[in-house]
Amino acid sequence: MNNFIENQNWRYATKKFDATKKVSDADLAVLKEAIRLSTSSYGLQPYKVLIIENEEIRKQLQPVSWGQSQIVDASHLFVFANYTDIDDAHIDTYMENIAATRGLNVTDLQGYSDFMKSKIVPMPKDKKAIWTSKQTYLALANLMNAAAELKIDVTPMEGFEPEKYNEILGLNALGLNATLVATVGYRHEEDVNQFAKKVRKSEADLFEIVK
Repeated sequence: MNNFIENQNWRYATKKFDATKKVSDADLAVLKEAIRLSTSSYGLQPYKVLIIENEEIRKQLQPVSWGQSQIVDASHLFVFANYTDIDDAHIDTYMENIAATRGLNVTDLQGYSDFMKSKIVPMPKDKKAIWTSKQTYLALANLMNAAAELKIDVTPMEGFEPEKYNEILGLNALGLNATLVATVGYRHEEDVNQFAKKVRKSEADLFEIVK
C-alpha cells in the first residue's frame, strides 16, 4: 500500500510530453489488461476504448481538443467511448460471455439476464447514456493506477469536443460517444508542473466518519 501512495504522489496531470519517448508494447499490454479488468456496473463494461496511434488522425483531433499539445505529443491517445443505448442484444452477448467463461449454460443465467433487462432496457435513452458514460471513469482510474506503477504518465482530459471526436472517429455509426480522453506517455523534462506540490483537501476537510 505504501507503494501505491508513493505512486499517487508521483503522478500528476502532465502538460508537456516527451514526443521522442514511446510506451513499449509490453507496457501497453499491461495498461490494456488493467482497463479490461476494471470494475463496472453489473460487469457489463458498456464502452469501447480506442487507442489512437495514427499521427494524422491525432492531428485532426488536436484542434477539437482545445489545441492541447498532449494529443499529438504523447506516446498514445486513449479515447473512452460509451455505448449510448443498451438493449437486449448487449445483455444477451454479456450472458453468452459469462456462460462461456464459467462453463455454464446460458439458460442458467436467465434470471440474472431478465433482472438486468428489467432495470436497464426501459431506462430513457438519455439516462442510459449518462449511466454508461460514468462507467468509463472507472476504467480510466484503473489505467491511471496501473500506469503510475509503471512510471508512465497519464493525463485524463475532458477538454475536447465529443461531437467532433464522434465524427472524426466514426463513433456515431457504432452507437458510441466519446466520453473521456487520456494521453499516455512520458513527461518532458521541461514540464514545470511535475515539480509543483500536489494540492488536495486535508483529511479533516475531506472525510466525515458517521458512527
